[in-house]
Amino acid sequence: MADLDDLRSRWLRALLAARNDDSCAPDPYRYADALLRRWQEPQRRYHTVEHLAAVLDRIDVLEEYADDPDVVRLAAWFHDAVYLPERSTNEERSARLAERALPEAGVPPEGTAEVARLVRLTVTHDPADDDRDGQVLCDADLAILAAPPSAYAAYTAEVREEYHFVPNDAFREGRSAILRQLLALPRLFRTPYGQLHWEATARFNLSAELEMLST
Repeated sequence: MADLDDLRSRWLRALLAARNDDSCAPDPYRYADALLRRWQEPQRRYHTVEHLAAVLDRIDVLEEYADDPDVVRLAAWFHDAVYLPERSTNEERSARLAERALPEAGVPPEGTAEVARLVRLTVTHDPADDDRDGQVLCDADLAILAAPPSAYAAYTAEVREEYHFVPNDAFREGRSAILRQLLALPRLFRTPYGQLHWEATARFNLSAELEMLST
C-alpha cells in the first residue's frame, strides 16, 4: 500500500514550487486529500494510489530531462484523477479538473495550462521531439511496461479486472490491438534514460503478452 502521508508531502512540495504567491492560497492539503480519495475509488485495480506513487517515483528518476519537473509532478497527480474504465473521456475530464482546481490552489495560469496539456497528452503518449516535460510524463506513465515478469503479470491482471465488464473475446481483441499499436511505434520511450533502461524489456513484455493473447 502506498504511503498516503508521503504522497501528501510530495503533493505539497510540487504545489508550493508551482505557486507564485502563497499569501492568499487555500490549504494545499485539501487538494491532496481530494485527489487521493479519487485515486482510491473502488472501480480501480491498476490506476490506484500505487500507480500514482510509481509514476511520481519515475519522474524523480527522469527529472533531469524535464524543463519543469514540478509541473510534471502535478500533471501526474491529475493524469488519472478521473477514471471510469467504461468511459473514453477520462483524460479530458481529468484535465478539466486540473483547470478548475489549480488556479484555486494558487497555481498561475501558465502552470495550470501546462498541467492540463500534459494530462491530455496521456491520451496518445506521443510527445513532440522538443516536448521535454511531455516526454518525462509519458515515459514515467509507460514505465510499467518494462517491469519484471511478475510485476508485469500483476499489471495485466489488474487491467483485466478494471475491464471485468468486457467479454473475454472482446477484451483479447481490444488489448491485442493496443499492444500491436505500441509495438509498431519506433520508440516506446522518448527520454535517453527510458530508451536505455526500459525500451528492450518493454518490447519483450508486450510481445510476450500479445503471443499469450493470440493462443
